[in-house]
Amino acid sequence: MSLDQATVARIAQLARIRVAADDRARMAQELSTILDWVEQLKSLDTSSVEPMTSTVEVVLPQRADEVTDGGYAEKVLLNATDPVRVSTTEDLGGFFTVPKVVE
Repeated sequence: MSLDQATVARIAQLARIRVAADDRARMAQELSTILDWVEQLKSLDTSSVEPMTSTVEVVLPQRADEVTDGGYAEKVLLNATDPVRVSTTEDLGGFFTVPKVVE
């Protein structure tokens, strides 16, 4: 795939980088070479290759997925300007009230 200088200028604009007019021809050649390599990679058969997330086999430590309230509800509610404290049999805990926003 061959890129021209106008395409390089457009890519530079989209990437928000400055590429001097003198460097655009060289950049066009370099980007074209990179895209040619990508085209070559597309032709490889990778159907027998398993997906991987790392080059080194690592087992990450796991923890139990437990839902908690953090145990700091009262401290958090101290930051609220108008906290609502709910005390029901279900113990919903407190929450913040916010102004209604409708446009």
